[in-house]
Amino acid sequence: MDMQVSLLDRLFESGLLIETGVDGLYGRSGQFEDVIAAFERLVDRFGSADGAEAIRFPPGMNMAYFEKSGYMKSFPQLAGTVHSFCGHDHDHMSLLKCMEEGGDWTKEQKSTDIALTPAACYPLYPTIAKRGPIAMTGGLYDLQSYCFRHEPSKDPARQQMFRMREYVCMGTEHHVTEFRQTWMDRGVEMMKLVGLDVEIDIANDPFFGRAGRLLANNQRDQNLKFELLIPVTSTANKTACMSFNYHQDAFGAKWDLNLEDGSVAHTACVGFGLERIALALFAHHGLDVALWPDAVRKTLWG
Repeated sequence: MDMQVSLLDRLFESGLLIETGVDGLYGRSGQFEDVIAAFERLVDRFGSADGAEAIRFPPGMNMAYFEKSGYMKSFPQLAGTVHSFCGHDHDHMSLLKCMEEGGDWTKEQKSTDIALTPAACYPLYPTIAKRGPIAMTGGLYDLQSYCFRHEPSKDPARQQMFRMREYVCMGTEHHVTEFRQTWMDRGVEMMKLVGLDVEIDIANDPFFGRAGRLLANNQRDQNLKFELLIPVTSTANKTACMSFNYHQDAFGAKWDLNLEDGSVAHTACVGFGLERIALALFAHHGLDVALWPDAVRKTLWG
């Protein structure tokens, strides 16, 4: 924890991150954003020739889609929903009085039809399903979105609102697993170019509860999830800065994503945690970008 707080304090002092009074919710300086923009250009250099369709969703998604996704079954502890005041004049007066008295005024709010996006790819599956069958050559999509996960922490690499860049592949099992392996190789190469030591290890998602432990074990046993790990706030407990996920036909079956031959599409995705990668660069190379190694600066800014 001391290393986490130390890095966070230095990021605040340097102005790279801006404190808001809520753990895991930070403003970012222009310099911090410039590092993210430069890294995204590096992602583009590696992925642009693949011809992915670029789609950008907002950080909120259709509540009905969110419910159907099954996220609440697996990760209720991380979910966030949007609530709003829906009352009349009398209700408004009661709300203001409650605020003045220091009460819980949020009880006057009701759930809207928007959930906070938990992962950049979640709105994609119903969107593509509406288009009809996927070509036998597969579909490839380039996404980026702010995401929300309720896990407040002093660890600057574990933010509640963060950006995720993703490539999502839909097609046959062979097609999507080959896509995943390609990006695992690319991920290692990209991190070498920016001077970061990494390792790739098998992983699992933070499934909730007793049943979740079984799901996590199954995920690991089937090698469905790998993570690219980098020391950010700890050398012992490295931070997952990229993930490589094979969903088998789970999303295809849930959303009726079918190939032209009628078979259920398999899906896989690679995700870049953009804030985490920026933090890894600052933690490893220092908080002054002008002093970063020339080779790293040339890779990111030319």
